[in-house]
Amino acid sequence: MRNHLRNSQARFGLVAISFHWFTALLFLGNIGLGLYMTSLPLGDPNLFPLFQFHKSIGILVFALVLLRLLWRLIDKAPALPQNMPAWEKQAARAAHIGLYAILVAMPLSGWVIVSASPYNIPTLFFGGLQLPHLDIIATSPEKDLWLGRGELTHWLIAWASLAGVFLHAAAALRHHFLLKDDVLRRMLPTKNGTEKDHTC
Repeated sequence: MRNHLRNSQARFGLVAISFHWFTALLFLGNIGLGLYMTSLPLGDPNLFPLFQFHKSIGILVFALVLLRLLWRLIDKAPALPQNMPAWEKQAARAAHIGLYAILVAMPLSGWVIVSASPYNIPTLFFGGLQLPHLDIIATSPEKDLWLGRGELTHWLIAWASLAGVFLHAAAALRHHFLLKDDVLRRMLPTKNGTEKDHTC
């Protein structure tokens, strides 16, 4: 039996599981919020608070991803199943790297947008701490260019992330229902705080 907070050789611990699902829910929810709020007219009274909430969630996701990467350095992830083909292991690692890149690039591109915006609206983290604009962009004579690139990047990443999440989920469901291995189950919390280690 072992402490369930940390990873074992067979499955993820509660810390890694919490990072995974909490980040996923916040990120996907924020994409939905972004699609909704950009459909509102500029004069809608809900637009400003929704934008501030959207930006706050983006900052939170960025912080969670950094903490998750730090935790991954501290707590080694369990190995992939031994019977998984080499090409599939490489594809899984590439997919994870791609998803991490999306989770980092999405809030950074949002930061570029608000820094280049002609409205110069401050970003208040849940109504409190103010996130400063990126000075190199906010003072640039090419703010319009930065704004256009930032918005395009933000939009492309949003749709790429949905495709990536779909493939990620499809692969997990394939392992669970077709291959009937533990790839999905090891990222789900157990009924109690302890578990018995076993090999993949």
